[in-house]
Amino acid sequence: MYFCNDNITYLIMKIIADSSASRTEWILLDDATVIEHAFTKGLNPFFQTRRDISHIVRLELPEAFFKKRWEHIYFYGAGCSNAEKKKIVEASLVAQFKTPVSVESDLLGAARGLFITEPGIACILGSGSNSCFYDGKSVVKNVRSLGFVLGDEGSASYIGKHFVSDCLKDIAPEHLRNSFYEYIHLSPDQIMDSIFDSELPGNTLSVYSRFLMDKLDMDYVYDLIYRSIDAFFNRNIRQYDYKNNEISFVGSNACAYSGVLNEVAKSYGITIKKILPSSIPGLVKYHSIK
Repeated sequence: MYFCNDNITYLIMKIIADSSASRTEWILLDDATVIEHAFTKGLNPFFQTRRDISHIVRLELPEAFFKKRWEHIYFYGAGCSNAEKKKIVEASLVAQFKTPVSVESDLLGAARGLFITEPGIACILGSGSNSCFYDGKSVVKNVRSLGFVLGDEGSASYIGKHFVSDCLKDIAPEHLRNSFYEYIHLSPDQIMDSIFDSELPGNTLSVYSRFLMDKLDMDYVYDLIYRSIDAFFNRNIRQYDYKNNEISFVGSNACAYSGVLNEVAKSYGITIKKILPSSIPGLVKYHSIK
């Protein structure tokens, strides 16, 4: 789609980006048609400067994203929860794309991706976790996530934290501990260093948790995953009117452990409407009708 003004032709196309702590998914959209699809590292203004974000965007996105001046960029990201942090991301993206930018939280992105313009309780279970009640337009209630130190129940970082702790305290089964050390090629002391010396320790713990994804047939692993997801429901979902609203999930952990997720939901009398790996398909629909 095109329009002309003063003999200059502009493309009426949009960029939509959805960023978690670990990665950012980007699409170049012409009306409802995806022209380009790419991934970069996660962008989070709590942990990265304006320069860091600009560097990642410029070096990791394909050149097709920079060939034209687009109509608008819609960015949904972890850490974009207040005006100050949103400005960091906005300034970085405007500098790179020379295009108007709207920055919103990844939670609003999840809600729009899951429910489009319908109301419901939207939940993220990925590297981190979060939830909200969405009225079809905006987030009207949010139980604070609190991050991997104080919250993030059910997330990859939460599961990774508890699993690594069990390994280092010799609580996890011995054969599982030894397999884990071989899997990551680190000793217990080196694991401690890798976490406490990391700029993004939550991401490190998330990566470590992937070791468990194909081991649900082990009682220890199943119990750990079940308790982690149950903690998400107990400390987050119960604070919403969950009996009278639909509930949907998005994120890598929600998909990896969908069976356990549905079992935990059933114990609360909940039937989950959707479990999706990404908010992007729903965001395409949302921004195609807006």
